[in-house]
Amino acid sequence: MLRTILKYGVIAGLVVGGFELLTFVAFSGMPPLKYGMVIGYTTMLIALSAVFVGIKRHRDVDRGGVIGFWPALGVGVGVSFIAGIFYVAAWEAVQAMTHMDFASSYAHAIIASEKAKGASAETLAKLSADMETFKVQYANPMYRLPMTFVEIFPVGVLVSLVSAGLLRNSRFLAARRG
Repeated sequence: MLRTILKYGVIAGLVVGGFELLTFVAFSGMPPLKYGMVIGYTTMLIALSAVFVGIKRHRDVDRGGVIGFWPALGVGVGVSFIAGIFYVAAWEAVQAMTHMDFASSYAHAIIASEKAKGASAETLAKLSADMETFKVQYANPMYRLPMTFVEIFPVGVLVSLVSAGLLRNSRFLAARRG
């Protein structure tokens, strides 16, 4: 089981990390906020398809075509955890390579978005203060690293839950015997 988790976790991590690096290099820094989120979460789902494949392989090859929900979920969460570590490492690499100040760019985009919606001066002042606090917090790796991990890991848990639920049924995409 550990071998499967490591193998598919590394595959998912390389896919999500590679896309992350390519995206930020292609946009020469931070992509526009509305596209960045779509690109980011789509990439996560593509990469985390390795969770499904890993659980299926573990069921079909290592466990003779049968797996319970909890062992399947364990494999999925393990793969997601490894992918999350790669995701965080890739984000740190992007930050170092592009010298991008994500916190400032993000804060500016959020404030501009609220201005465009016609937010009051009082609301904008409070938001600006909150964004200044965020910048200080984000500069601390003990805040930034777990925050980055939490972007991908819940998606991985969701994919793991769905995959475990489907693949616990041995007739769902049953292994072909040769």
